Amino acid sequence: MSTKKTKQNLRTNDPQAQREAELYQTPLPSRELVLQLLSDQGVPLSADQIYLLLDISHDERDNFNRRLGAMERDGQLMRNRKGAFCLPDKIHLIAGTVFGHTDGFGFLVPDDKTKHPEDIFLGPKEMTMVMHGDRAMVRLAGMDRRGRPEGKLVEVLERANKTLVGRVIRAQGVTIVAAEDKRISQDILIPYHLDMDAQVGQVVTIELTEYPSSHSRPMGKVVEILGNYADSGMEIEIALRKHHLPHQFNPAAIKQAEDFPRTVQPKDYKGRKDLRDLALITIDGETARDFDDAVFAEPQGKGWRLVVAIADVSFYVQPGDALDKEAFDRGNSVYFPRRVIPMLPEALSNGLCSLNPEVERLCMVCDMQIDGQGVVKQYQFYPSVMLSKARMTYTKVSALLHEEDPALTAEYQWLLPHLNNLNGVFKLMLTQREKRGAVEFESTETMMVFNDNGKIDKIVPVVRNDAHKLIEECMLAANVCAADFLLKNEQTCLYRIHEGPTPEKLEALRLFMGEFGFGVGGGEKPQAKDYAKLMQRIKSRPDAQLLQTVMLRSMQQAVYSPDNVGHFGLAYDAYTHFTSPIRRYPDLLVHRAIKAVVEGKRYQAKDWHQLGTHCSMTERRADDATRDVTNWLKCFYMQDKVGEVFAGTVAGVTSFGLFVALDEVYVEGLLHVTDLGNDYFIHDKARHEMVGERTGVRYRLGDRLTVKVVRVDLETARIDFTLAGKTDASVEDTETDTVSEAGTSNLRRSQVSEARARPASPYSAGSKSGKAGSSKGASQTRSATASAASGKEGAGKPRTAKEKNRRSVQKNKGKPKAKAR
Repeated sequence: MSTKKTKQNLRTNDPQAQREAELYQTPLPSRELVLQLLSDQGVPLSADQIYLLLDISHDERDNFNRRLGAMERDGQLMRNRKGAFCLPDKIHLIAGTVFGHTDGFGFLVPDDKTKHPEDIFLGPKEMTMVMHGDRAMVRLAGMDRRGRPEGKLVEVLERANKTLVGRVIRAQGVTIVAAEDKRISQDILIPYHLDMDAQVGQVVTIELTEYPSSHSRPMGKVVEILGNYADSGMEIEIALRKHHLPHQFNPAAIKQAEDFPRTVQPKDYKGRKDLRDLALITIDGETARDFDDAVFAEPQGKGWRLVVAIADVSFYVQPGDALDKEAFDRGNSVYFPRRVIPMLPEALSNGLCSLNPEVERLCMVCDMQIDGQGVVKQYQFYPSVMLSKARMTYTKVSALLHEEDPALTAEYQWLLPHLNNLNGVFKLMLTQREKRGAVEFESTETMMVFNDNGKIDKIVPVVRNDAHKLIEECMLAANVCAADFLLKNEQTCLYRIHEGPTPEKLEALRLFMGEFGFGVGGGEKPQAKDYAKLMQRIKSRPDAQLLQTVMLRSMQQAVYSPDNVGHFGLAYDAYTHFTSPIRRYPDLLVHRAIKAVVEGKRYQAKDWHQLGTHCSMTERRADDATRDVTNWLKCFYMQDKVGEVFAGTVAGVTSFGLFVALDEVYVEGLLHVTDLGNDYFIHDKARHEMVGERTGVRYRLGDRLTVKVVRVDLETARIDFTLAGKTDASVEDTETDTVSEAGTSNLRRSQVSEARARPASPYSAGSKSGKAGSSKGASQTRSATASAASGKEGAGKPRTAKEKNRRSVQKNKGKPKAKAR
């Protein structure tokens, strides 16, 4: 066989040839083919050898070199000292992402968790050459003293941080910026002529000009002075930059949004069903400004007709235009206390795409027929034009349904029949939810009440009423119909998937529950109904809060993916997000997919898996940012409470102490292991407890404690407690709703977010929810203190920026056994 024929066969037999042809006008050999070639050859290959073997023409070389470079950055290829390309596995290298720790060490999370399931420990020496978020290649160098794989840095593949936000400090006449992200342990040196005359203590944004290496420290220049740390709203400005949240719209996107007419034009009605006479209404929180869903219900035969109308954002935001690029980068709106960073410019989010009352708006409709048992029997999707008849709030609707206010009832007498219809449908769907076995966790939502200076005046519990639940069920029904519609029509889209517990977490849950005499049904693959049955059995117990929290933490995180595996927590075989396209990019993609099917077309996106990964990332990024802000605000709120004593519940157990959630103020803090008593305390991860080796004293998740606030550190957003007493658990105590490390106070709020993107109140506490069926799945939230004190290994107390500059990195923190004072 000739060499030329071999080359042609290689490219012709490219396993991803069709994908490459769809993506590129001049397709190149795919990454998979390049990797296959290197594997088959069994030796490192130079670029020229690869050109020859894959028949890369001279004109193709520039583009092909960019592909090889991208494969290097992604850790799929590596060059040896002679410049030849190698497969990392062949030279025993592992690519992954670096996660830093406040005490100077870190971990590499491998890209391929199948081949390398364990994270790789990076000691302080290795971490001097990389920063949190960087992608790197490491070589295994044995095991550390705790039996974990330890790595040696070989190459930095990609730098994650181009800019940083931090505070200015000066040491020995040198200007230094200490990063706000405490996972970046290196201080950044700023040459005197590049500091913009920033003053000590000011918050600045810097641009990195030199990255850390084995022989030099990172350097940068100040590009923006934000102000003083305690300035009103500074916590949000810091969070935006720390988490690299896009917060300034591209001028082209603003212009595009503002160029649309302020009202819907008659020419836009073409091909749309006219629903302007239908009594559609919006129901949202008091402070909401963007309304993207409206509802209507009426009796129909022996059942009901339920109409859910959603703002037709896809009419205005077209694939690839300036608005689309901006929406993709943001991924979702971000709801901070007292401030929203919208996904779309205000001209759309609060204007043309907001279903404001008494104005015509374009929408996509899910029109459902529901039988007398609450089951959706038929549905159809179609574009429409509507006119909302009223902007209602949860509080008003609840009061009307329960006839709590005669004056309000008189004002909305015309609306009462429609609300009763919606309530009737809701009650039926609720029974189906119970039959389905969706997992329900009890919790309390909290709301921050602010003073005129923009700081928290108090934190109060908010009760979810029937109006919240009514809207939630309507949105869930529309989302399920959307998923079913796209599945039946074989149109690829992003599903909202939530897998069941991993085998390891399931085994740990069974062992824990077994100690209390409970089993988890369902064998190796339990269903949501198995969890729901267990919840029913434990909910009346004094230790229900403990058992619920452990169940919660056994679950995985909900994500976006084109591969439908169902939604464990909500007990749906297929589920997607359709109802919030103003503030979630996945919903916008689902609208485009549905529209394409309705029009007899197919919607093609470049890479659905990449889209799912990106949208899941932007959601987590928003969660992290909002949590940082609320944690700082809570610390500010607790400043004047140092010395006060509170009752609380153990919300988290780690090797370095207990996280305690206070009853009255809904704030968490750390009770360090050294304050538990004069004993060696052993952390039992499986039992969620700390046990005194000599005394046998146990501190367990859900225990009731009395603690004193001894320290509040705004710089690290950390609150420290000391033990003031321990009380026996009682029914009343253990069922007290608190903010927990797993975010159980926000389970209800995030359950709503599976149907609606924003919190029930934009002022709600912003910790991640771990609820099954939530937009955050089962991820564990770090509290105001945990953000500074916890990590993959137990941490000591965080340093201030000044201390960080003068103190060397501490090693070997967080041993399983801790000696108290």
